[in-house]
Amino acid sequence: MKTVLIVEDDPINARVFSKILTKRGGFAVRHTEDVEEVLKITQAQEADIVLMDVSLSHSMYQGKSVDGIRLTQMLKEDAATAHLPVILVTAHAMEGDREKFLSQSGADGYISKPVVDHEAFVDQVRVLLPD
Repeated sequence: MKTVLIVEDDPINARVFSKILTKRGGFAVRHTEDVEEVLKITQAQEADIVLMDVSLSHSMYQGKSVDGIRLTQMLKEDAATAHLPVILVTAHAMEGDREKFLSQSGADGYISKPVVDHEAFVDQVRVLLPD
């Protein structure tokens, strides 16, 4: 069973994503917004894919505030986690944001909130999963 790590600071969004991914996708799900924990889980290869909230308003690392873009960059810069697919999730979807966020972060995909089409959401995750 594939594991999706949800990095999301809104507990309601995290619950909604969890439910869709477990019920519709048949995935195992883990959730945290703690940067240290994200690094620990991904370096230990305990997740197959990461759903990364772009804003992460409460996340700190080494005394600095870290958003989803920066955290994705950190994962992509580390040889141990560079291969891990990361999908950015954001509610702030404006024209041109998608390209900007993807190129800045090095993420593999992009989903905008709210997620209305559950099937498409699961498919987007599935497409990026390594075999």
